Order: sequence, then structure tokens, then C-alpha cells
Amino acid sequence: MPRLAPASASARPDSPEFFPAELRARSREIALDSGQVIFRTGERPQSLHFVRRGEMVLVRHSRDGQPIVLQRVQEGFIAEASIESPLYHCDGVATAPTIVLAFPVAALRSALDTDTRFRAAWSRHLAGEVRSLRARCERLSLHRAADRITHYLETEGVGGAVVLDRSMKSWSADLGLTHEALYRTIARLKRAGELSVDGSRISLRAGAPPRPRRGA
Repeated sequence: MPRLAPASASARPDSPEFFPAELRARSREIALDSGQVIFRTGERPQSLHFVRRGEMVLVRHSRDGQPIVLQRVQEGFIAEASIESPLYHCDGVATAPTIVLAFPVAALRSALDTDTRFRAAWSRHLAGEVRSLRARCERLSLHRAADRITHYLETEGVGGAVVLDRSMKSWSADLGLTHEALYRTIARLKRAGELSVDGSRISLRAGAPPRPRRGA
């Protein structure tokens, strides 16, 4: 088999240029409506999906039917572990009009086997995903809403500040909170001088004392 042309050295993991050129040529573009399911629990993975525009979530349902969001993607890969799994363990659902690229799993595995630079880049991407998952697990182990908000700003932001690229309702779901609890807690932190909000920019106030946390 001919060696794949490597991905661009400057390509980011949240860019389709991350993939080798020959693999990109094998991809197909799929347009999804809000609420459309691209794969379901129990189906056999045929493609790895990359969200170019819109938003997708990886959802599992609890015993009482409540949705549990395990991953939310607005630009980048969703359900990366599917390339090593015989079946999907979650549903992939578009939460807005969305465009995805579908890369055949067999072709992706072949590229990982034959292209050392792509394999190294893929490993770095997965390592970053593990770090993000650990931070999310740590955040969800915190009991108080204020602690979860502060933790998010410290770990996901720059200098304790983030510019939200999603609705407050979506953010509250990522924090494991109701949106009412999120609004109440933000208002309280603003009154206490611990937080500032400027449009979609939310930041920890400089000079505010560190918040003691109570983990699980």
C-alpha cells in the first residue's frame, strides 16, 4: 500500500487538515438537522465523525430515560473511541444544524498503521482528551455549583476567563447543573465580587480570594 501523504505539520486536532491528504479525500460531508441522530447505541461504527459546523453531543440515557451528555462538540472529533470499539455505546445527536465529515474507520486505521507522523499526532490528541476528561470528572465531583463554575474557569479558560461559545443552558448541562442553579450562582458570585460577566465573557475577578473546595 502506498504511504499516505502526512497531515500538515501546523494542523490542529480540531481541523480536518489534521488528517493526511489521502484520508481527507476519502471523507464525505453529511448535513444534519437539529435533533437528527447520526449513530445509535449498539450500531457498528463505520466512520469517525468530525464536526465542521454546528454542534453534536454524545448521549447516553439513564435507567429512567434521562439523557446524560458525555461529550459536546462544536468543532472537532466526536466519539473518537469508536474506531477501537465493535459497537457504539452512546447516541450521536446534532443539537443544531450541523455539518460533519465522515472518515471511514477502515481507512483511518490503515493511516494510523502506515503514517508515523499522523499516528503521533493522533496520540497527542487523545492525550489531550484524557486530560480534559480528568478535569471534567474532577469538576463534577465538586458538590457546590460555585466550585464547579470556578473550576471550569480555572481549567478551561485563559487567566481565569472564558468566552462562552454555547448557550447558558448548554453550559449548565456540561457543569451538571440546572440552568436555574447556574443563573442563581453566577448572580451570587457577581454580588460577592468573585466573578465578572461582560456579554459572553465570564471571568474570575482579579484579587478575589481562592474559593475553598469541598470534593466528593
